Formats: sequence, C-alpha cells, structure tokens
Amino acid sequence: MTDADVTWLTPESAQRLKDELDALIANREVIAAEINERREEGDLKENGGYHAAREEQGQQEARIRQLQALLKDAQIGEAPTQSGIALPGTVVTIYIGDDKTNTKTFLIATREESVATDLEVFSPSSPIGAAILDAKVGESRSYLVPSGAELTVTLVSAEPYQH
Repeated sequence: MTDADVTWLTPESAQRLKDELDALIANREVIAAEINERREEGDLKENGGYHAAREEQGQQEARIRQLQALLKDAQIGEAPTQSGIALPGTVVTIYIGDDKTNTKTFLIATREESVATDLEVFSPSSPIGAAILDAKVGESRSYLVPSGAELTVTLVSAEPYQH
C-alpha cells in the first residue's frame, strides 16, 4: 500500500468512525428480527416490508465492511500543526494557471474526516490533492484533468484545519 492509498485520520475522526461501526454492528440483531417479522407476514413476492428490511440490511452490511476496511488501513495521527505546506488535514488556497484572482480554497482530507465542515474537500489521492501534496507556499505544480488537459496550480496558503 502506498502513502496515497492510506487514509489519514485524526484520533477524533477515528473514534467517530469506530462508534458508528459499533452502532451498526449492535443493530444487526434488530434488523434480523425485523426481517423475520416481515417474513411471517406472508408471500415474500409481494411483501414490501420484507424487501425493505432486506435492503436496509444490505446497506448496513456494506457500510460495516467499508468502515472495517477504512479503519484497518487508516493511519491515525494528529492533525498537522505547521503552516505553509500542503499536507492532509490542511486548508489550502491555490490559484489556477497564471490568474492570481482565480483562487480555490479547500481541505485536503478524506470524506470521513470532513463530515463537519462546509469546505470543499479533496482527497490527497485525487489529481489536484496529489499534485499539491507537500508543496510549499509559492510553489507551482501541474496535473492532468480527466479531459487530458494539464493544469498548473500554485499554492497560496496552507493552514492546519481547525474543527
């Protein structure tokens, strides 16, 4: 696994995800009981309650697997404290191309870390996130967009994210 594949989580984010996982696992018995109740209502072909309960079970099991994989491979650490370098957990402002007025501000993080923010979030493994990762203020980097065009971005600022 490369650094780009690692999910970086703060201790608070990791705990929030563990709590969600524990709640979903604890809810398995409730869902199973509801499925059994609905099954006893009769013909399964036309039993909407049964099918809804089964679908809910499938969604919860998928989320459980997702959380287990995420937490298994996550690197848990403190958010960065230094300014001036684009790292996971920093709010960065960039400008695109040569137009210093065309700025964009976003958080470099995973979606799981950023639930409580209104900021736009880019993963460190996204094209723009990977391009500016470890850049210092004033440094320009290029990356390919999905259309195949090359964009140049310059880091204007990088500050630790404050919850």
